[in-house]
Amino acid sequence: MRRAAAHLGMSPGRYRAIGALELAGAVGLLLGPVWGPIALAAATGLALLTAAAAAAHLRHGDPPARALPAVVLALAAVAYIALAAAAA
Repeated sequence: MRRAAAHLGMSPGRYRAIGALELAGAVGLLLGPVWGPIALAAATGLALLTAAAAAAHLRHGDPPARALPAVVLALAAVAYIALAAAAA
């Protein structure tokens, strides 16, 4: 974790904070069946977070394949938002 944080120019504390945001987003998605607006907010946050992660990897010279998981997750979150909006 420390090596990955250093590679991206982040402190370990910031890296942990991002992990906490990811966990909060996952919990928000799991609570979606109980309260839809929280899932929509969580998906929006995860889409922004994972898009920023992909940009950070590319900005630091990582090959595109290294950013691919973040891109896929960002697209999945956007698809979730679109489906939730269409169902509403």
